[in-house]
Amino acid sequence: MKVTPDTNVLVRGVVHDDEEQAKLADTLLRRAEVIAITVPCLCELVWVLRSIYGFKRSDAAAAIRALLVARNVETNRPTVEAGLGMLDAGGDFADGVIAYEGSWLGAETFVSFDKKAVEMLAAQGVSARLL
Repeated sequence: MKVTPDTNVLVRGVVHDDEEQAKLADTLLRRAEVIAITVPCLCELVWVLRSIYGFKRSDAAAAIRALLVARNVETNRPTVEAGLGMLDAGGDFADGVIAYEGSWLGAETFVSFDKKAVEMLAAQGVSARLL
């Protein structure tokens, strides 16, 4: 079976807060021929892990990396790596994803009202401007 899991499936597989659902999620994730994990799903996963479950950035990053090493996972790895780079630097996964995909789509500069995001992206060599 080839599947695209919703964020709640990944959350159950990571936090195991519901024994029955966690078992179903783990079984699916182990047995699926392909697990197609979308970037928006990973953005949601990081948000849920950090805001609902109190994960540190490093723990959220470790959860994503654990998914990425599975033989059956397919995702947009360059975009995910950009998000992880931001997360590792102390920023938001989604900001890294947004800046990377914007560049891929032809944008020259990331613009935001978020001073921290702009500073962190600029430190990584990304053209970024505070509005």
